[in-house]
Amino acid sequence: MKAVSISDYRDLARRRLPRFLFEYIDGGSYDEETLAANRDDLRRVVLEQRVLRDVSDIDLSTSLLGRPVSMPVALGPIGLAGLNARRGEVQAARAAQAAGVPFTLSTVSACSLQEVAAGAQSPFWFQLYMIRDRGFMNELLSQAAALGCPTLVFTVDMPVPGTRYRDYRSGLAGAPGLAGAGRRICQAITRPAWAWDVGLLGGPHQLGNVAPVLGRHSGLEDFFAWMRQNFDPSITWRDLEAVRDVWKGALVIKGLLNPDDARNAAALGADGIVVSNHGGRQLDGVLSTASALPAIADAVAHRLTILADGGVRSGLDVVRLLALGADGVLLGRAWAYALAGAGEAGVAHVLRLIEAEMKVAMALTGVTRVDQIDRSCIVNSARHRGI
Repeated sequence: MKAVSISDYRDLARRRLPRFLFEYIDGGSYDEETLAANRDDLRRVVLEQRVLRDVSDIDLSTSLLGRPVSMPVALGPIGLAGLNARRGEVQAARAAQAAGVPFTLSTVSACSLQEVAAGAQSPFWFQLYMIRDRGFMNELLSQAAALGCPTLVFTVDMPVPGTRYRDYRSGLAGAPGLAGAGRRICQAITRPAWAWDVGLLGGPHQLGNVAPVLGRHSGLEDFFAWMRQNFDPSITWRDLEAVRDVWKGALVIKGLLNPDDARNAAALGADGIVVSNHGGRQLDGVLSTASALPAIADAVAHRLTILADGGVRSGLDVVRLLALGADGVLLGRAWAYALAGAGEAGVAHVLRLIEAEMKVAMALTGVTRVDQIDRSCIVNSARHRGI
């Protein structure tokens, strides 16, 4: 099968990955209403077609957080992404580097900060949670700073992990010990290409950044137990003030849906925010990104960089989020599917698809530069039933 769209890469990922890994990427929390709303609400944003404008020279280049990028896109943090392809985060970081866009390494990656830094040979962003063990958290901050990470993406919408039914059904969660491991091994056997390339040749799998606190012989059960025990539900804005004082690079706060929270982030001195509901993986039934974004943009536009994620499956979707008020867009599942389906080449291809689709969308809405994409590119609410 030759992939020509992100949906095609999703199909490739489903065919190649063991079920427990595919469901982990693909699923959301509870009944997945917010997961579906992210896609559905974004697709209901109707763009305004304009004609007879000179669109012969379209330029996607811009800057994000003070650094030039080839287009207003970054690869967002994906937990355990390195299990989707052999040393997967390194492959994705290389693809992003070649495309001229940022890559964000998750705290809970399969590859460590040091491995990605050595493999990508270019600065990348680092994502972090508030961890109960502040000493370990500060050590990760120090490592990221020493390796030259210019941007810290601090995720705040996960004081406790959401409940994801798919993970229980697939055997990734709720089946401890030999029973759970046995289910996963049986699923891996049905995907021999993955089992050989990732499971065997891609080892050892020590869960990257958290390996020092998990130990050498830890498994997925130990990893998820550590997450439950170490995510800190007592976090407040005061804790973020301490992070702001320590971190000297750009600080982006990820996981905001409320304008007042966005204002608090600006008052804190954050350089950016990510309007996000964690891809529908935390609290089901909350606002979609497309629904929440305009009010947040109205509240803090020009005070900080506004990024958004959730439901993006094309360059057209990127243009929609920009028109709703984002300065840039984080890709999540889009690059994870591509990594699982075709490794580094797949991620590189998805970024080329995003670029080409953005250019078509911009040409047909009559704009030639990213800073021209705004709400004038959207059909007003009196003429459609959109957001």
